[in-house]
Amino acid sequence: MRLSRRDFGLGLAGAAVASSALGATLDAGLTAYLDAQFEEELKMNPERLTRLGRKELYDQLADRSEAAATRAIEWRRRSVAGMKAKFDPAGLGEDARTSYDMWALELERAEAAYKWRGHEYVFARGGPHTGLPNFLINQHRVDTPEDMEAYIARVAAIGPALDQTLERAKASAAAGVRMPRFAYDQSLEEVRRITTGAPFDGGDKDSALFADATAKLRKLRGAEAIDQAEEGRMLGAVSAAMTGQMKPAYDRLTAWLTADRANVAADPKGGGSLPDGQAYYAAMLRDETTTDMTADQIHELGLSEVKRIRGEMETLKAKIGFAGSLEEFFVFMRTDKRFFLPNDDAGRAEYLKLAEGYLAGMKARLPTVFGRLPKSDLVVKRVESFREEPGGAAHYSSGAPDGSRPGVFYVHLADTAATPTFELEGTAYHEGWPGHHMQISLAQEMTGLPKFRGQYNYGAYVEGWGLYSELLAKEMGFYVDPYSDFGRLGREIWRGIRLVVDSGIHAKGWSEAQALDYYRANSPQPEGKIRSEIRRYFVTPGQATSYKVGMVKILALRAQAKTALGPRFDIRAFNDLVVGAGALPLPVLETRVTRWIAARRKA
Repeated sequence: MRLSRRDFGLGLAGAAVASSALGATLDAGLTAYLDAQFEEELKMNPERLTRLGRKELYDQLADRSEAAATRAIEWRRRSVAGMKAKFDPAGLGEDARTSYDMWALELERAEAAYKWRGHEYVFARGGPHTGLPNFLINQHRVDTPEDMEAYIARVAAIGPALDQTLERAKASAAAGVRMPRFAYDQSLEEVRRITTGAPFDGGDKDSALFADATAKLRKLRGAEAIDQAEEGRMLGAVSAAMTGQMKPAYDRLTAWLTADRANVAADPKGGGSLPDGQAYYAAMLRDETTTDMTADQIHELGLSEVKRIRGEMETLKAKIGFAGSLEEFFVFMRTDKRFFLPNDDAGRAEYLKLAEGYLAGMKARLPTVFGRLPKSDLVVKRVESFREEPGGAAHYSSGAPDGSRPGVFYVHLADTAATPTFELEGTAYHEGWPGHHMQISLAQEMTGLPKFRGQYNYGAYVEGWGLYSELLAKEMGFYVDPYSDFGRLGREIWRGIRLVVDSGIHAKGWSEAQALDYYRANSPQPEGKIRSEIRRYFVTPGQATSYKVGMVKILALRAQAKTALGPRFDIRAFNDLVVGAGALPLPVLETRVTRWIAARRKA
């Protein structure tokens, strides 16, 4: 039965009086339906349950097989069909209609992901070979002996999970889809790091995962949840799982990566060179930007933004008093020792302390531009050594919705020469307050909307908000140091460069050398950072375009609101609106802001 207002049997006179209550009933019905569907979805992915702070299916990992992918898409088709059969969208309130449309949109995105799943470089950066140990170390809490038994089971399950993913990689390779050679080398090095140390060899140092297990067992022992004998038994079980199930799978992966590497040319090629590559790249752009922008439009926007930001850089360079060209100033920023901390433990500790200081200063000022703040805590951490790379991009990992695990702002500090301090302030605001940590935490704390609204991710919105946050900090009076402000502009032009370079690589056939040359000519970032970034674009087609596209849209909507509302425009109300409904596709965000403007003009 498809529910609408007519199903409540009211006459015309009663309908006017009861319309609001009926609408609320319909909306509540849709929320209940979507919450039940989201719960079904979660039960198909035990790792996601853990990330949400829940302990159901705590001894299992996600099924990465082709059969599981087929089951997932078939489930989503049934779910959306069931929603459409049960609910009339015309009878829903605005928030409920948005939820309805987003659930339907998720099917479109899932269909595209399913169609192109064979084009994914599954063992490139962030693949399960590093992702699973990272997950166990940072997401799997051990509060009881039962939690540790689940941990041991998951360690053993890493082997089958890697084997399932390896089957996908082999099938893709047979169809002509192989990641660039440098990605083979990077993955082989990451596997070596993960499988070095106890219990894999006779060295004095524990491997990262074994060290984590040891620390978690020590904590249980300290809480008197287990005795010494049980601690020893459990540590032996971890060792057996790592050497008996996990290590052989890594060995199989190493053997295949080593053999298949010979089938890849030294010079990397973009996604457009893959089978049906142009269609694939267009699909990735739609998914990442949630727009219909073409590769040519992305490219032109990037060229325009790079030109505009270079103009702002010239102005700031003159204010600083540097007499040379902008390109010469870039070299100065890349090489002057004042912008780099010592490449040792003391330097890395100082970097983390600086980040914490920037975040504390911002947190104290947030009430001036936001009316609502999240409850979730934030910590700054160095990336684990087995997945760290010189110049790797900082990133954020969300906390648990119940506050049991804080959000984490991760930084790569393998080589401080690739991590200049002039970029740190903008990075902290992007990843922490008021960027990803604030937006994602507020989304997870939402009430009254379907639970999926607080968990789904749309790259252009999330990354666009992070980049908007960097500019918002400037408007709030931060970046007092002009070099830090130049770092902010460097980070913004970086996102304009991404539009040019990503589309250049994947739609226009740019070589790695072409991409490097364009990047160097327009950015003060160090060489190691630039090279790491370019290689990131090669293995994640389209992802790098989301940042600038999202920021441009948010700024355009803010300008629209300012023009329409004049003195009635309130920056706190606008910011709360943008982050008040979870991550949204950009067209949905535009509709939300447009309706907000209309309502405020009538008020």
